[in-house]
Amino acid sequence: MLENTVWRQYHKENDFREVLAKYTAIDAINMIEDDKELYGILKAKLTKKELKLLAMDSAEIDDETLKVEFSYDDEALKKAKFKLYKKLKQDKTRLSFRASAFSEE
Repeated sequence: MLENTVWRQYHKENDFREVLAKYTAIDAINMIEDDKELYGILKAKLTKKELKLLAMDSAEIDDETLKVEFSYDDEALKKAKFKLYKKLKQDKTRLSFRASAFSEE
């Protein structure tokens, strides 16, 4: 499951739940239980470039590699990271990861 994702290119496990919990201030237990559904929402909320940046940055890939990969200079990389993590903290994004927002009760 989820073996061929952008996330798995940089991580051995599907540990995006912990990364999301860190940046969204939502406990991992309160998130959607199914990894496939949670990853689908993550893909829907972020652009491909933002998702790849999140995967690479959380894998602790150095900034020089990130700058080459995305053709950024220091300032552009800093802005891209700021925008990404700000987006994850916004209610319209982070609340979509909650199990209660997804359940159809």
